[in-house]
Amino acid sequence: MRLVFLGAPGVGKGTQATRLAQERGVPHIATGDMLRSAVARATQGGIAAKSHIDAGRLVPDSVVIGIVLERLSEPDAAAGYILDGFPRTVVQADALAEMLGQRGATIDRVVYFSLDEEALVERIAGRRVCPACQAVYHMTHYPSRRAGFCDCGAALAQRKDDAPETVKVRLAAYRSETMPLIQYYETRGLLSHVEARGGIDEIAGRVKQAAGLCP
Repeated sequence: MRLVFLGAPGVGKGTQATRLAQERGVPHIATGDMLRSAVARATQGGIAAKSHIDAGRLVPDSVVIGIVLERLSEPDAAAGYILDGFPRTVVQADALAEMLGQRGATIDRVVYFSLDEEALVERIAGRRVCPACQAVYHMTHYPSRRAGFCDCGAALAQRKDDAPETVKVRLAAYRSETMPLIQYYETRGLLSHVEARGGIDEIAGRVKQAAGLCP
């Protein structure tokens, strides 16, 4: 099972990818988490990516492609994976297709999560992250047991790229850079649409149907 989850920041694709990956026993490969880890570890790719992430801009294709393709070569990805946040541009999609083609493989399905921009800004601005265990909460939709603190006890923080002013930059970058992927995968017969409004279980059912995983 090789799936790509597409959608704007905050649309909920990470939540659904984590859930489905655990259920199916495949890795959830989230580009954003990989990039933030590279920044925290001050790797060469992380240093190159930091200024772009902080400003809400997309990280250059060359940096992202190198990090992700290296990850896909690891043993746990041999039986499949869910890509979340990659590809984000047609250049990245071409690089992924080329790599898979060299292995005699293809992407099975691309699931596109759609939600209006006002709801997206509200979702992202309300997100809080635990710097200790990396758990993610939402102040309204998925709060921690104690306001301002993770259930592990650490103080929660807002990512710099989740501030409302940065969110709008991120959404603008998404529209200009990532939306062409919708047509890219649609013309190849790989795209399925999922309405991302509703409860987590409700959306999960739509995702399975869109990915062709329902019996």
